[in-house]
Amino acid sequence: MPAPRWLARLNRVALNRLTSHIAPWAPGLGVVVHRGRRSGRTFRTPVNVFRRDGRFIIALTYGRESDWVQNVLAADGCELVTRRRRHKLAHPRLYRDESAQEMPAFVRFMLRQVLKVPDFLALEPTATADQGHTGISST
Repeated sequence: MPAPRWLARLNRVALNRLTSHIAPWAPGLGVVVHRGRRSGRTFRTPVNVFRRDGRFIIALTYGRESDWVQNVLAADGCELVTRRRRHKLAHPRLYRDESAQEMPAFVRFMLRQVLKVPDFLALEPTATADQGHTGISST
């Protein structure tokens, strides 16, 4: 079971502001840059992300119904800033993996035993742009 929606709302207001500064360069984290499907606004959402077999795998800690997930699916992709690189991603695919087998051991333990997160989003890179520049502003 993903984290409760009230926690997602709290994180959006408080924790995401802090993590959005760390996520573009910290291992295991990234920022999904996506456009609102109704508003057209650009949003930046910090996520847990790992590269596996040429794809990027994002743990859906707040579930498949999160607005950012729905935006990425509707747009058939997004940009991801991770490890100080900006990647254009496409072909999002939702999948369920209760074992979290594609995650590193500690993350797998946290996702399975503590957070009970079974859902993931896989995306394929189409290009890497802005090498060495994240394009994430501090505002």
